[in-house]
Amino acid sequence: QVQLVESGGGLAQAGGSLRLSCAAYGRTSSVYAMGWFRQAPGKEREFVAAITWIGGTTYYADSVKGRITISRDNAKNTLYLQMNSLKPEDTAVYYCAANPQANYYENPKYAYWGQGTQVTVSS
Repeated sequence: QVQLVESGGGLAQAGGSLRLSCAAYGRTSSVYAMGWFRQAPGKEREFVAAITWIGGTTYYADSVKGRITISRDNAKNTLYLQMNSLKPEDTAVYYCAANPQANYYENPKYAYWGQGTQVTVSS
């Protein structure tokens, strides 16, 4: 089992920045990829970014390319999401997830999920 704990959410102004963290606990040696998803009120959960744990290959949703960077610190078993040039439409609960179960990272079928952290961007 892997437990994921997000932190770093909060309130930001449009154009500002936030960095989210996701700490992994438990059987972290079994983690091979992690991702960030977000869910706005009344909308489906959507893919934001993913990263392979060993090679560090990254994948991004088109809507966030150039503004958001996913990274990881293997020694700390921690995943990050650096968000810049924030927009009101980035407002959502952000979830980290580990070990995708489908053939592509955008599919929300991941084995482990965190509890989510709220990001609110004011205009």
